[in-house]
Amino acid sequence: MKISVVGLWHLGTVTAACLAAAGHDVVGLDFDPAVVADLAAGTPPVFEPGLEELVKAGLAGGHLRFTTDAAAANAEIVWIAYDTPVDDEDRGDVEYVIERAMRVLPYLAEGAIVLISSQLPVGTTRRLEERFATQSPRASVGFGCVPENLRLGKAIDAFMRPDRVVVGLRAVADRDKVARLLAPFTSRIEWMRVESAEMTKHALNAFLATSVAFINEVAALCEQVGADATEVERGLKSDGRIGARAYLSPGSAVAGGTLTRDVGFLSQLGRERGVATHLLAAVKSSNDAHRQWAQRQLVEALGGVTGRIVAIWGLTYKPGTDTLRRSSAVELCQWLGTKRAAVRAHDPAVKVLPPDLARSVRLVDTALSAAEGASALVVATPWPEYLHVRAGDVTARMTRPLVLDAGGFLSDTLGHDPSIEYLRVGKATP
Repeated sequence: MKISVVGLWHLGTVTAACLAAAGHDVVGLDFDPAVVADLAAGTPPVFEPGLEELVKAGLAGGHLRFTTDAAAANAEIVWIAYDTPVDDEDRGDVEYVIERAMRVLPYLAEGAIVLISSQLPVGTTRRLEERFATQSPRASVGFGCVPENLRLGKAIDAFMRPDRVVVGLRAVADRDKVARLLAPFTSRIEWMRVESAEMTKHALNAFLATSVAFINEVAALCEQVGADATEVERGLKSDGRIGARAYLSPGSAVAGGTLTRDVGFLSQLGRERGVATHLLAAVKSSNDAHRQWAQRQLVEALGGVTGRIVAIWGLTYKPGTDTLRRSSAVELCQWLGTKRAAVRAHDPAVKVLPPDLARSVRLVDTALSAAEGASALVVATPWPEYLHVRAGDVTARMTRPLVLDAGGFLSDTLGHDPSIEYLRVGKATP
């Protein structure tokens, strides 16, 4: 099938590369010439394991190309895949996506289907439909919503082998074409109306955010009464009504903008429609409070961080990506800088720090170099490389073997060494 993917950052580049790998003829369209030039040379705009290889394979095989020409939207399927920008309050810049999507509407072919995957408020698809109808009242074009289902660091696998794909279409007659589009990836498609598909994405992310906030509040109580939150987690997940894959692992607060963006979308919808959303408001406040866990533990354990050397392992939003935006590790580094602590950080994917972060953080080449002379070590991003670091090598370099590991990632290595003060969310200090 002939497909145009509009918007080439993380979501759009993964979508275009995966569709091309399945044999579709794909044109990736973006209005940023620098992004398009890099992709045409085989370099994606963000790091994602396997993505560069997939892009280069698509280019070499002739199934994938990139352009800034809006006329490339003349395709059977036009897939809107912009990553929706968010501000520091997790508010999505919806107009950013709408404005760019509007640029391609004049080029839509008769009988084309426009699928929207960008994370946008419920009702956005209808807005685009209405604008298109005003521009081309006699044209026959279908509209639908396929909510994005990617996970940073595991995006290709999530696209290629999904549990299911949610598809909302305005016209039932468009199902056959969309089913052929998705056939290389799955036969399990949850068909529904467009607004239901949009709402499903909001509800799913809000549910996951609620789960994280819930278990972290339970973990805070565990720390006070001598319970172990990981044992409580096991008790919950072994219940058939909850299940092993539930988002109930005590650890860091929700970071990044994806989950919290949909909490914000639903809260805003409630305000606009006069529907109280007490639970969603509480999720945000609970999560915001838990973001300070590492700061509280450092101050309590060290009596203050001014003048101390603090080692940070991992800076990215999560492992498998080089994204620093909205990273809780970066927030911690910035806080330490305001307290005049000396911060040494290591991250396998970060080679150069942004100027604002470089003023307060020294980036080093190895995890052990970061620990040299440190009064505390914070395991901020669970990169698998850190699993191979021996406890003795860490304690030999630190002035005080204090390790903060919110999710217990290194519990089997550093956490079991009796010479290390090992703190994690949900377990009382010995």
